[in-house]
Order: sequence, then C-alpha cells, then structure tokens
Amino acid sequence: MKKIAIIGLGTMGPGMAARLARGGLDVTAYDIAPAALERASAMIATANAVLDTLGIAAKGDNPVKLTSDLAEAVAGADLVIENVPEKADIKAGVYRQIDALIGPDVIVASDTSGIPITSLQEHISNPARMVGMHWSNPPHIIPMIEVIAGAQTAPETSEAIKTLIRSLGLLPVTVKKDVPGFVENRVLYALLREVIDLVEQGVVDPEDIDTCVSWGIGYKLAVIGPMALLDMAGLDIYNSVSSFLNADLADRKDVPELVKEKIEAGTLGLKSGSGIYDYTPEQIAELQKSRAQKLVAIRRILEERS
Repeated sequence: MKKIAIIGLGTMGPGMAARLARGGLDVTAYDIAPAALERASAMIATANAVLDTLGIAAKGDNPVKLTSDLAEAVAGADLVIENVPEKADIKAGVYRQIDALIGPDVIVASDTSGIPITSLQEHISNPARMVGMHWSNPPHIIPMIEVIAGAQTAPETSEAIKTLIRSLGLLPVTVKKDVPGFVENRVLYALLREVIDLVEQGVVDPEDIDTCVSWGIGYKLAVIGPMALLDMAGLDIYNSVSSFLNADLADRKDVPELVKEKIEAGTLGLKSGSGIYDYTPEQIAELQKSRAQKLVAIRRILEERS
C-alpha cells in the first residue's frame, strides 16, 4: 500500500494521518466541515511533535494533504479508512459515496469503536474488501490496532491490513469473532460499568476510584496482561474469589443515571468544560499535554522491557 485516504477528521483522524504519513505513506485526509479541516492542521502538528519525542523517524517527506473534496481524497487510494461518527446510518451514507469513486480492489477499513463489521458490509458493493481497523486513542501514541473481519471479509484483506500495521512498527490484534465492541472496548466498558455503579452506590468517590484504578489495576496491567495476571495470582485464588464476587458485580443493561443526567445538563466532559469533573480551558490544555507526555514515557519503558 502506498496511498491512504482517511475519511473524517474528528478526534482520531489527525493522529492516524500523522502516524501513517510518518511511515512513508501518501496520506490524504477528508472532512466535510471547514472547522474540522482547520483544527486538523494543528492536531497533526502536535501529533508529529509527539512522534519526534518517541523517536519515530519519518520515512521520506510525506506531509498530510487535507481536502473537503471526497473524490480528491480517494483518488488512487489503495486503502480508505472511514472515521466518521459512530452512527450506522452516517457510515452507510459515506460507504455509498465512496463506492462510486473507488475501484473493486481498494480496501475499505472502518475505525468504528464497536459496530459489527458484518452489519457495515451490507452498505458496500465489495464486502470482501472491507475490514475493521480499530485504532486506540491517541492513535499516534498507542501502538495496538484491532483488526476485525466481517462475515464477508476475504482473508487476504485482513492479512493486508495486518501487514501494513506491522510495517509501521505497530501491533495488530486479530479479533477472531465480529462481536459488538470488539475486544478493547468490551473490556473497557465492563470496567466503566463497574466503576460508575460503585460511584452511584456511594461506595467510592470519582477521585478515589481513579486513584485505585490508575495506581492499582492499571499500574499492574500496563506490565502484566490480564491473562498473565491470572497465572501470577493463581487460578485457585481466582476460582475462590470469583465464586462469590461475580454474582455481585454490576450487570445492568442500561446507561447509568449518572451519565444520563450529565448529558441532559450538557456536561459532556472535556469537550464542554465539565463532565464527571470541571475543567478550565487552561486545565484542559495542560491535561492534554501532560497525558501525552506520560503515555510517551510509559510506552518507552514498555518497549525497553518487551
């Protein structure tokens, strides 16, 4: 693959574009919104600065091209990565537009966070060439990418994406069944369901649950994966604790009231200046900077010890 088109420049698109271009690929990124294109320029520059800090050398001089013309974005592309909002009808409309502009051999990958690829394949004329390629945020720092085949994805399509990921020095994870949420988000949302439930029940405050996870569970899991952690703790211990604890864990199927109330109040998190916590514009800028620095530092350590 030589030329990549990214469709959608929201939270993930600019970082993905920067990382692919850093790998020597010709990247064109598209968005229909002028504000998104303008914002993307600064975000790509920020991502490139982080990649410099990580010591990821550029393979050639390949600046990301930005465009509001879809036909221009996908012209000559070997791979089109769809990165539009997480609504199946919006994605379906984008696929229909792309379909009319690309040849049958072009791979279309979705960066959906969890919509099954099989259902998305219904909206494209060559489903064998469609695959899930789920990056983790921030995509220019986190090296793991999930690869998900839908029911009609050809094996060579999945292999081509995994080969591309490895060529960039990144880590493909093969998701063997096309389940909603794939793997990363299923694990994450199981954790989020439990922590929100604990806060709603008054067991713990948000600040303390964050401390518990970051300096307890998260600290360990950054070094020891959950399956390896079972061996470290002992399967007999897991058997004893899970025999009574599993029955008491949160298993609700709806969205927690705490979250619904925040959304109704328009407090959505960093994007609105308030969510679980309150933020000033200065705090948001500092958080984004410090979190990127810490993720870079942790990645360096993990790479040294892998």
